[in-house]
Amino acid sequence: MTAPLTVLAEEEEIFRNTVRDFATRELMPRAARQDEQGHYDADLVPRLFDLGVMAIETPETLGGAGGSFFLSVLAIEELSRADAAVAVLVDAQNTLVANALLRFASEELRGRVLPRMAVDTVASYALSEAGSGSDAFALQTRAVEDGDSFVLSGRKLWITNAAEAGVFLVMANANPAAGYRGITSFVVDRDTPGFSIGKKENKLGIRASSTCELVLDGVRVPKANVVGKVGQGYKIAIETLNEGRIAIGAQMVGIAQGALDDALGYTAQRKQFGKTIGSFQAVQFQLAQMATDIEAARLLVYNAARLKDAGQNFLTQAAMAKLFSSQVAERVTSVAVELFGGVGYTREYPVEKRWRDAKIGKIYEGTSNMQLNTIAKQIQKSG
Repeated sequence: MTAPLTVLAEEEEIFRNTVRDFATRELMPRAARQDEQGHYDADLVPRLFDLGVMAIETPETLGGAGGSFFLSVLAIEELSRADAAVAVLVDAQNTLVANALLRFASEELRGRVLPRMAVDTVASYALSEAGSGSDAFALQTRAVEDGDSFVLSGRKLWITNAAEAGVFLVMANANPAAGYRGITSFVVDRDTPGFSIGKKENKLGIRASSTCELVLDGVRVPKANVVGKVGQGYKIAIETLNEGRIAIGAQMVGIAQGALDDALGYTAQRKQFGKTIGSFQAVQFQLAQMATDIEAARLLVYNAARLKDAGQNFLTQAAMAKLFSSQVAERVTSVAVELFGGVGYTREYPVEKRWRDAKIGKIYEGTSNMQLNTIAKQIQKSG
């Protein structure tokens, strides 16, 4: 009989426990403060590098851990259980930027950038713009060829990790006449003349995670910093986002699990009518449904990650994992707030933060409607 997807190999179990221990000791005590202040503590990002979660899939020869995509998913889930705002920093670093560089960048470019990302440099993935949300490829940022460089001009919005990042993977159109086939990916260093960080968004949830505007005003980027080929940006974005959606699913599972943990602890302590509220069948049934939904979401996420690592097609499974886990996270965190009663609506307890953090799961890296669209197309194609 095949082992259940949630059964981990020994090295996976050790890795998960290491990240869980770090998250419990280092993230939980500071989660509320970081949420309130709207940014990470100064010492946090270096601790993430020391832990080894900023370069999980990067080969050891380039300074990384040489791990699997599944290990990235485990790390994101465990970090999200403590603070989803920290998990999204690790997520973008690994499943978007490092993933794109490992798969598409030249050996020379990988050698210049990935070792920095393994040691002390946060990376950011810059695709979205004011006029390109779900229509992610209606880009207005332009890249004009000039000798041995491209000159980039435009604005990017809603860019995760922008405040902390030292290097950016920027999508710009080098051939507007070709439409999306002109989109090209560039590695841009933060200190490049003409490049600046604009407005930081004041968000509902994952508040410690920076989400900012990028301004590119005649930013000169050498051709050696093109990721893949000119015009290949569409393919790079599509394929990296497909994998990133599995990681967002892991983030949502972690948020939901954290909310269930909170609810189990509170209902075992809180007394009404002379006994703990967790002893009432109505509460027990709610907890049981929460646990069942989380396990179902986890199985979808793990299955998609295992398929990816096995080199099999995972497009439909990734969309399903993100769709369902974001629904579960929103539902479970909402029930958790209700089980806490009046105090659940205050910032004295962590469940209201988890509820706020969960909402983004239905929005970023492809809205729920876009996931449904992908799933529908794939099942009709194979039916």
